[in-house]
Amino acid sequence: MQTPSAGLGREILNLKNVYRGFDKNQGELLVLDGVNLQLHEGEIVGLLGRSGSGKSTLLRIIAGLIKPSGGEVDYLGKPLNGPAEGVAMVFQTFALFPWLTVLQNVEAGLEAQGVPAKERRARALAAIDLIGLDGFENAYPREMSGGMRQRVGFARALVVDPTLLLMDEPFSALDVLTAETLRTDLLDLWTQGRMPIKSVLIVTHNIEEAVFMCDRILVLSSNPGKVVSEIKVPFKHPRNRLDPAFRKLVDDIYAQMTACPAGGTARGTLELGSWLPSVSTNLMAGLIETLAAAPYNGRADMPDVARSLQLEVDDLFPIAAMLQHLGFADVHQGDMFLTQPGHKFAELGTQERKMMFAEHLLKNVPLAARIRAVLNERPGHRAPRVRFEQELEDFLSDGAAEETLDAVIDWGRYGEIFSYNDQSEIFSLEDVES
Repeated sequence: MQTPSAGLGREILNLKNVYRGFDKNQGELLVLDGVNLQLHEGEIVGLLGRSGSGKSTLLRIIAGLIKPSGGEVDYLGKPLNGPAEGVAMVFQTFALFPWLTVLQNVEAGLEAQGVPAKERRARALAAIDLIGLDGFENAYPREMSGGMRQRVGFARALVVDPTLLLMDEPFSALDVLTAETLRTDLLDLWTQGRMPIKSVLIVTHNIEEAVFMCDRILVLSSNPGKVVSEIKVPFKHPRNRLDPAFRKLVDDIYAQMTACPAGGTARGTLELGSWLPSVSTNLMAGLIETLAAAPYNGRADMPDVARSLQLEVDDLFPIAAMLQHLGFADVHQGDMFLTQPGHKFAELGTQERKMMFAEHLLKNVPLAARIRAVLNERPGHRAPRVRFEQELEDFLSDGAAEETLDAVIDWGRYGEIFSYNDQSEIFSLEDVES
């Protein structure tokens, strides 16, 4: 059970053994499993995890938008039953009404609550001024940059005077400089006590962002998601990203998150029903080439690679995980290094790379091998997509099954182990040597 940091105020949120699952033919598929989380007044807490850790699902449970399959969610000491007063949310994709002005967008939530026109106008103007958009009240979203549109999203959340602010990757759709400016501005408002909110819970896939903003970071495992680590951030605001202690904490978190591949399986132990990330072969080849070249020469610190390539957790970890599963790389304690096949791949030409990739794909990814085997066995060497999709849906959610199959289609085409017609949704061995 997590314990609050010294000096924190009343309990805002308490989750006890929360889980969320979906019924499948092979039993219940868990997205979240036994999540315990406490949030107190005066703290910013980050939820950090790879794809498949259920971060956004957990945030939507806390917002009252979806119900947990089990466990307890208490907000201000009372069980949460649907959206609660005093809980506001900022989304990744801005979610503005394009036909409304900035002022009208900010007023929309207050209007839905039945706040009188004069009061909601005054509160909306105050929120717009607070978030730095004074002068843009009559502008439409189409006239504004991404950073300014996200400021409107923050103003719309703050105007309802929330006790708890939930943020779902609010900076990930912004360019690096805009995101940094908005983070800093929000932290200034928070540390100066100029916002009505009492606590913040932010979902992020950016480790540096979590260390820069949060007082505590909760690391979630994947498939299913559960809190596996709680990290207290000891630095006062404002924080210096170049401080050696800051950099060490970032490195330590990378090491924790790379202790085992996504899903908790080791390289070479993928199963037919394993979820697979949509990682392009270009990204995999590009990372192999980057690791093989100077200054890395086959081995690199993952935070350094992430910074040099401007990749975040949800970008870098799936590529690293797939290279590990395929046998081209290994990851240990935050370091990534090429295996002998990885070094060889980097030296090969295009066609030789495709042949080597095909060999490793059939050896290490059971779904690819299953598709190839079924096509070899059938007289016409053809099979419909639905045949494999239904098999995956015994183990995965419908969306995860579709994503997994699409990933293997991309890899199979690259390795030329089968063909796939997207219009007819038919796999075949046409134009592929058996």
